Amino acid sequence: MFDELEKYKHTGHFFFESTDILKDVCNSPVDKSGVYIVYALKNGQIELIYIGCSGRQEKDGSIFIRKSGLGGIKDRIVNGFQFGKIPRRTSWKTKMKEENIEVLDVYWYVTHNSDLGDCPRTIEKKLLNRHVEIYGRLPKWNKKL
Repeated sequence: MFDELEKYKHTGHFFFESTDILKDVCNSPVDKSGVYIVYALKNGQIELIYIGCSGRQEKDGSIFIRKSGLGGIKDRIVNGFQFGKIPRRTSWKTKMKEENIEVLDVYWYVTHNSDLGDCPRTIEKKLLNRHVEIYGRLPKWNKKL
């Protein structure tokens, strides 16, 4: 569905169950920026439910990489807020229980490093727009483009 992600070679994924500690299972980098896609596995079905990013382009054209907390994409996934002012390490567990989600499958892609210079927010917007083109709506955990 997202052909534009094929060029990114520094990538990975992890599974997260509501009984897991997110920072322990998250294997995304602490020193890189990029995008991540969250799939929910529920009743034998897989649904893309969220597209996010870590990193933004600064005024000088450089890409900001989170340094606080865990750093990088990992910090954004683990400590970023979602569903109010609640860090994902907590809010995802609550939401999974509410929606009877068995497990989340989180894929991450480094979009900016010494070989690539793609702004994570630009890629995130492209992916969200593609999802809207195909399904006529945003992924259910995304609130805006």
